Order: sequence, then C-alpha cells, then structure tokens
Amino acid sequence: MSRHGEEVEAAYFTLLRAREELANLRRYDEYLAVEARRLRRSRSEGRALRDEVDRRLLRGIQHTDQPLDEAVDARLGAIEDEHSRLPDRIAAAESFVEACEREHDELRSRR
Repeated sequence: MSRHGEEVEAAYFTLLRAREELANLRRYDEYLAVEARRLRRSRSEGRALRDEVDRRLLRGIQHTDQPLDEAVDARLGAIEDEHSRLPDRIAAAESFVEACEREHDELRSRR
C-alpha cells in the first residue's frame, strides 16, 4: 500500500473512532436522562406505597428511609453534574467528527 493509501486508511479509521465516540456520548446523555427519571419515579412510587401502610408497621424499615433518600440525592446530583457537562463534550465530538470527515474527504480526493 502506498503512503497516500495508508494516510487515507488512517484518516478513515480515525473518523470511525470519532463517530463511535460521538454516538457513545449521545447514548450516555440519553442514559443519564432516563436514569434521573427512573430514580425520581422510584422515589415517588415508594412514597405512594408507604402512604398506604400503617406507620407503626413501617418502624422496622423506617431507619433506612433517610440513607436511601441521601443515596438517591447523591446519585441525582452526580447525574446532574455529568449531564450539565455533556453538551460541551458532544459539541467538541461533533466538531472533531466534522474535521475528520473533511480530512478524509480531502485525502481521498488527492488520489
């Protein structure tokens, strides 16, 4: 394979990796949104279920309510933090994909 052919191939594989990274970031963004909704729904459903039971009977598990709420809050906070940074990461990945596409097209057109 010629040097030029190797450059075209290298640019192509870089483009494929860049596209894969962008797709992964978009899937992660969707996962974070779905996970936050799931946690909020679970919390809401748990409270609704608890409201149907005599409070005296809940004493055996009541000591776990606060740690569970704190854990859910911590997870939601981490999700929010990650989710707030993703638009910039996705935009950077999109720009990189575009640059890789231009480079690959340019190298291919030089044949």
